[in-house]
Amino acid sequence: MKPKPIMSRTPQYRRVLIIEDEPAVRNILYVLLAGLGCEGDAAPDGQQALAKIRREEFDAVLLDLRCSNVNAENVLPQIQEIRPNLVGRVLVITGEVADAATLDLIEHNCLQHVPRHRIQQDLLGQLRVLLRIPPSVKETP
Repeated sequence: MKPKPIMSRTPQYRRVLIIEDEPAVRNILYVLLAGLGCEGDAAPDGQQALAKIRREEFDAVLLDLRCSNVNAENVLPQIQEIRPNLVGRVLVITGEVADAATLDLIEHNCLQHVPRHRIQQDLLGQLRVLLRIPPSVKETP
């Protein structure tokens, strides 16, 4: 079954590509996405991710900068070239961001990012903003 075009999907349905090589982290991301009513699809490396992006429509991408076989400096421009609608819709998961190259990559590409140790606390809020999903009734004051 071919996915619905992004604009015709219901507000709560979103498809998110997860580029992450660690199964435990992927599972956490699947659960968090399901809690938002989103469908997650995973690719463990950059080549598989780019192949999926060529074939399928996604509303956003979650990218682990330390994922094996992913060179973010090469993958990010290719994502944007293949699917211009994903510009600004890549959310980066990082470890501790201390090195200048990673900070420059995040800043140069205007990437939103979530530190890996804060995934459960920060990811839902950032995904809601990125995907324009309103807070649930439980979350509104």
